[in-house]
Amino acid sequence: MSRIRQRSTYAEPGLQPQAEGLGLAQVPRVLRRSIGWIVGPTLVVALGASVFVNVVSPRYTGESKLILESRDAAFARNAQERADQQVPIDEQAVASQVQVVMSRDLAREAIRRLKLVGNAEFDPGAGSIGPVQRVLMMLGIGANPLDRPAEDRVLDAYFDHLLVYPAGKSRILTIEFRSKDAKLAAEGANTIAQLYISSLEADKVDTARYASTWLGGNIDGLRKRVAEAEAKVEAFRAKNGLVGSAGAAGRPLTAQQLGELSSQLSATRILKADLTGKVKAINDLIKDGRAFEIPDVANNEVIRRIVENRIAVRAQLALESRTLLPAHPRIKELNAQLQDLDAQIKASAERVVRTMENDAKIAGARVESLQAAVDGQQDVVVKGNASEVQLRALEREAKVQREQLESYLSRYREAAARDGEAATPADARVVSRAVTPEVPSFPKKLPIVGFATLLTLMLSAGAVIARALLAEGARIGAVRGGHFDPAEDRERREPVLERPVFAFPEAMPPARWSESDEPGEAAAVDAHPAPAADGAAAFDLGPLVERITSAPRGEAARTGRCVLIVETEAAQGTPSLFEALSGALSGRGSLVAVELNAPSGQASSLGFTDLVAGEAAFLDAIQADRDSKLHRIAAGELDETVLFEEPDALVLTFEAMAEAYDWVVCRIHAVPGAVDVLDLVAGHMDSVVIASNAPAEDPALADLYAIAEDAGAGQILVAQDRAVTDADIKTADGAATDLRLNAA
Repeated sequence: MSRIRQRSTYAEPGLQPQAEGLGLAQVPRVLRRSIGWIVGPTLVVALGASVFVNVVSPRYTGESKLILESRDAAFARNAQERADQQVPIDEQAVASQVQVVMSRDLAREAIRRLKLVGNAEFDPGAGSIGPVQRVLMMLGIGANPLDRPAEDRVLDAYFDHLLVYPAGKSRILTIEFRSKDAKLAAEGANTIAQLYISSLEADKVDTARYASTWLGGNIDGLRKRVAEAEAKVEAFRAKNGLVGSAGAAGRPLTAQQLGELSSQLSATRILKADLTGKVKAINDLIKDGRAFEIPDVANNEVIRRIVENRIAVRAQLALESRTLLPAHPRIKELNAQLQDLDAQIKASAERVVRTMENDAKIAGARVESLQAAVDGQQDVVVKGNASEVQLRALEREAKVQREQLESYLSRYREAAARDGEAATPADARVVSRAVTPEVPSFPKKLPIVGFATLLTLMLSAGAVIARALLAEGARIGAVRGGHFDPAEDRERREPVLERPVFAFPEAMPPARWSESDEPGEAAAVDAHPAPAADGAAAFDLGPLVERITSAPRGEAARTGRCVLIVETEAAQGTPSLFEALSGALSGRGSLVAVELNAPSGQASSLGFTDLVAGEAAFLDAIQADRDSKLHRIAAGELDETVLFEEPDALVLTFEAMAEAYDWVVCRIHAVPGAVDVLDLVAGHMDSVVIASNAPAEDPALADLYAIAEDAGAGQILVAQDRAVTDADIKTADGAATDLRLNAA
């Protein structure tokens, strides 16, 4: 028959308990048992920290702050610099300036200004060399500090006392200087800040001075080159006949001449064409007998009079023709006069035509002459284009030299204006000067003592918990290895003493119960035996109920009592102590029977684990028993690990049931992990009843008692688990089958 002998020892091979190690409910108890190992080191460290902060020499920190920004005035920059947007100072630039502040050149100047050489705090060679240092020097391990230059000796200590860092992502530089002397700490921070600003100003002045010197040396040579380039341009222009190339529209003289000739040629051609057209038109009019319609003929004064006479003659002829016949002498005379006048008009028109023809011939000759001139000028222009290309190259070179000279002159004037002590301010300024600190920056007495004490307290508590975990792990490992001896585990608690002989040896408690310092700790209570009848009638629960009812309770006791029944054997069809005790206590008030775990292989419905996890309400988990007035709560559908994960919810659940019922009777079945559940819930119980038929010498019974006692159970009782049969009576040599109670 399997029995609970140790945590998970009754489980089948390969089965592990549901929760290993220490639960949250066990941690306070473990710490309470080892309170000396926690308080002792904590007090020692707290005392040592207090002595340290009062004995160590205080350190003071002077703090100076700088802001990095461009401080060039607008009038000090040229037009291009004023138009260009200034590039903001980024994080990399700030980090670079941190390294500048911590440069060795600036450090040496600060050491001279602060007179740190000879200061015992900074100069290791200021005092005498100690014996240990002398021995190291003799062995060649240590170096003689006096062999190094004075400033180099101070540099290491100087950098140890200096801290430069940017304030977040801003452009603020913080300079901290630490020293035992508060005045020196403030003076050091301010001196370093001033030296840094002075170095920036000196760098700007040096840059401007170098620029002005370099530009001044190059301007003279550049002026000579500009003059030579411009002279070459003029000489080449004169040599190649390109004089006047800077004339209208920048065209060369030959090109201008070619243009003028082309214009004259075009005008002459137009004139020739006009005259030729007019001659042709006049000839056509003469052929048609309309010479008098020619504008040049009509505008002639002589022709105009002839035309007037012709008109008069024609009028006279028309008048005479009304009375005279064509053969009349008067008519013939008038016709002769009319023909003579027409001949005169025609002759005048022919003279005009001849004049125009002569003008057309002259225009044609002029066209030919101008065309020849244009052709000749084109040849000259073509030949001059090559020279023009070379001239433009010389002009470009001269222009470049001139622009470079003007640029150098402008920069030289700017550099000369900045070449002064106060002409260019540094790109940094002090925004907060260091003042003499009154409170030391080290040691911070309260934080150091508090931190050391708290850290030691945490480490001590952690060490105690780790030791308990290691011991528990070793214990579980021994059980899994199959060589655990309960007697060896009990040796750490007390020596094995000779047990007194009880009237009922099958209910005799372990030896340490009888050896307790408290009187009456191991008392045997005889129960009146009842016949071994079938059913629950075999139990006589009067003494057990009396002990449970009379158990002492704390001042802040709950309304109801919590009782835990721990079974050590699997159910075999016989009535259990849990059912019998629940029925007996139900007559004394309202009672709820709670299953804390489920038997192996048995499915469970909503119950206790669901209540603790918050997955179910009490109305859903509580089931009424049809055959009695009991209310029952099953183990629950969730795994028992939720009880270990929610210790606060577990306590609230027990308190809620104790407020609603007069009796809360809980049962732990003999299944793997049962001992862990016992260790978790025993401290919340008013009474713990271990239901076992094992003899008092059984190690498992003693271990269960010890576990319940360590968990802080209010009252621990050991009672018979089932009714004793006739065979049990014979085996016990007629021993009574009454219920045995062993209380502690």
